Amino acid sequence: MSIFTKIINGEIPCYKICEDKDFIAFLDINPNAKGHTLCVPKEEISYIFDMDDAQYLKLMQFSKRVALALQQVVPCKRIGVAVVGLEVPHTHVHLIPISEMSEMTFQQKVQMTDEEFKELAAKVHQAFIALPSAN
Repeated sequence: MSIFTKIINGEIPCYKICEDKDFIAFLDINPNAKGHTLCVPKEEISYIFDMDDAQYLKLMQFSKRVALALQQVVPCKRIGVAVVGLEVPHTHVHLIPISEMSEMTFQQKVQMTDEEFKELAAKVHQAFIALPSAN
């Protein structure tokens, strides 16, 4: 069982932004940048390209909505997207607010307090629920 499955099952706490029946989004606790978010399917699938086409497209649609919400809350030029797949054997999409390419290297990290994480998760959640529903 992956650490993400434990988060999904409520065994490990997270700074949740949103979830639906298939996916969950939460702040990365070791972020590259303020707002670094993980979008994770609730079904534990190790490798993104093992997902069937429908699951993959739904994950990308969910991630897009989360990215649009992040962009409203965290000042940045873009929301960078990365799928690495080596660090946790459970498919996940990294959404990282960036203003420079170096912020996507996974070498730089930012420190945030528990209160900062909670406040940011709440703000992005509010922006997410204010977005029009995906079609």
